[in-house]
Amino acid sequence: MAVFAQGMDMSYYSDEFNRTGATFAQRLKVLEEVRDEKLTGIGEFYHEALEVLLHKTPDIKTRDDRTATDASARIVCQGLAAEKYEDAAPELWRTVEYFDVARSYNEGLVMQDALVALGQIGAVDFAPHIISRLTDFNTHATSDVETKRRIQRAVVGAINALETLKDPDGFTPVFFVSVGWYDPPIKSMASVALPNIVDDPADMIISIIRDYSVVPEIKYEAWREMLRTSAPNTSKAKVAAVALATGWTYSTNNQTYQRYLREMRMSAIDTIRMMGVEDDSVYANLEKSYSNNFINAIPNYDEIKKTLETLSVLKTDEAVNLLLKFLRELHTRRRSGPWGNKERQVFTMVIPCLGATKTQSQDVRMLLTTIQRSQDYTNAEQNIAGAALRELGQ
Repeated sequence: MAVFAQGMDMSYYSDEFNRTGATFAQRLKVLEEVRDEKLTGIGEFYHEALEVLLHKTPDIKTRDDRTATDASARIVCQGLAAEKYEDAAPELWRTVEYFDVARSYNEGLVMQDALVALGQIGAVDFAPHIISRLTDFNTHATSDVETKRRIQRAVVGAINALETLKDPDGFTPVFFVSVGWYDPPIKSMASVALPNIVDDPADMIISIIRDYSVVPEIKYEAWREMLRTSAPNTSKAKVAAVALATGWTYSTNNQTYQRYLREMRMSAIDTIRMMGVEDDSVYANLEKSYSNNFINAIPNYDEIKKTLETLSVLKTDEAVNLLLKFLRELHTRRRSGPWGNKERQVFTMVIPCLGATKTQSQDVRMLLTTIQRSQDYTNAEQNIAGAALRELGQ
């Protein structure tokens, strides 16, 4: 093997490394000398050295042999990463497999270095393999301290590789690391990597939120991750529609889950108010946020208020019609009951929101005029209707 680095013939090192009868320790010594020389342009040398190491693994007999092999493999993987030697991708993946932490004698450092190298050399064809392995780690939590330590080393390598390769499919498993069973530094690393994998993860976030096997706490974290991205407002509004819908379609008696679903709905409603409607399903689910709370024995007035204010800001025909529908229902209750503190409180929310729409709807004006003049209402209630009419320009 004749390889040149900065004008230097690498054949001496190759001959020493490939020498018949060379021990694992002797091969390591050669690699250490090459590394310490800080040579560049020697990707082919490292590639062939990795092929030899993989070929010689059946000859490992002692702990010293394995220790030397591990150290040698790390030097080679780091060298290939520095050289960005893409031709070595198949051998690097074989290295990942051989040094997989699934085997208890592997410490995880070689697997980590091999995964990092796959990212550095741009091995995009192996991204699906890395994604699959990381997904497997995510779904097999362990409480054993030693096993967890080894796995997390491999996870670091996988995150690094997927962040570098920027494969959009890598977003989901890295997200699940950020909310998974790992130690805080690993979760933090994953969180930092996410925006570097893809700018607009709307489709991936939607899949996570819709997945019924994903618990509400994680759905909510996925939604919050979407808000942290630099994705366009249209994408955030699209995901907000799904977050709001899921907040009502996911059925659970678990109070903690219910709290996360409510928080996700309310955050989604805020986003819809600020960024608009990208899916007409929003209106049906905004109606649920009003009606399901209104009929509840313990209404969440904050959610009712957010819903009404969002409809007011949207100012679309659909939004105005919903506000008008709510006011008509309240008007019926005022005339024939029931009419209690809940109805009064919501009444004082709905009418100002209708006024703020600046709608030219004659139906809205007629109902507000009726309320303003009706003896069924108190002076204060009539005044609220009159104020809304003035805001509409009457």
